[in-house]
Amino acid sequence: MFKIRFAVFLVVALAFLPGSLAAQDRGQYVILSAQYGHERNHVDVTNRLRELARADRPIRISNNVFGVDPDPGVVKTLRIYARGPNGQEQMFEYREGSVVDGAQFRGWRGGEWGNGGWSGHWNGGGDRDEGQFLILSAQYGHERRHVDVTERLKELARADRPLRVSNDLFGVDPDPGVVKTLRIYARGPNGQEQMFEYREGSVVDGAQFRGWRGGDWGKGGWSGHWN
Repeated sequence: MFKIRFAVFLVVALAFLPGSLAAQDRGQYVILSAQYGHERNHVDVTNRLRELARADRPIRISNNVFGVDPDPGVVKTLRIYARGPNGQEQMFEYREGSVVDGAQFRGWRGGEWGNGGWSGHWNGGGDRDEGQFLILSAQYGHERRHVDVTERLKELARADRPLRVSNDLFGVDPDPGVVKTLRIYARGPNGQEQMFEYREGSVVDGAQFRGWRGGDWGKGGWSGHWN
């Protein structure tokens, strides 16, 4: 009995070793810089974001969280510029009020990022239509009731603007009374299916999806599993 208890204790303890934490911190993108504000007026918040990331909790974007209002009177955004698996710069945008989850960024908690390399362009560098993930399907709703919005998302993507997830955006409320999500199912560079989730009120930026504007995606291949 002692040996069994010791084995269980050892497994739990190992889960909290730095190496195990690193295993949970292996996103696809390395952050180069974080800028907060508006195209005409924004400030570097890379170091502040690094401090927040160490707590490893979702971060709700606001002036208060960054301690600055770089452009009073307008809706601001946090833009995270990162290097993807293909070496190209990618831009992720989060509007005020939306939430950042660092799971897709490599070394998020460890803070081994933000050491330069950003192109310096507010709208991102490189070709924004060369993402790593090919969209298979887009579903909006809740686990018990959701609808296919792939074609609607394709229409919206052609404008190449960040999209705020809502019933109005998709013209449907598939499960009244509950918070809904947009789930985008895509095939990654390794050929495996990946799922990206955006809750109501959060913003989708298509930079990480291949052919986002062109609409040459969403032709099937999704496993059909909500989770």
